[in-house]
Amino acid sequence: MRTKMTRQPTHPGDIIKFDYLEPLALKVTALAERLGISRKTLSTIINRRAGVTPDMALRLSQAFKTTPELWLNLQRTYDLWAARQADSGWKEVRPVEMRAER
Repeated sequence: MRTKMTRQPTHPGDIIKFDYLEPLALKVTALAERLGISRKTLSTIINRRAGVTPDMALRLSQAFKTTPELWLNLQRTYDLWAARQADSGWKEVRPVEMRAER
């Protein structure tokens, strides 16, 4: 069983900003054009207002020579952590009892 992650995982937008845009001196507009998306779409990801979709993961993997799985796993980890922090009543769900077939 995995141990509970206590710190917030890194959002994929932070990776884009701090590991690619800043070191490469890329502007959001220039990267958005290269990815074939709007500046607004990229900006929402960088500012954590949106997540990485499978299509975006493919685009990022092409641009940065990574894998789409990297981007989707970063997003999944972030989303699950956020969901675990939310008080949406998910902890009150009880397991469904499975009966043996007759």
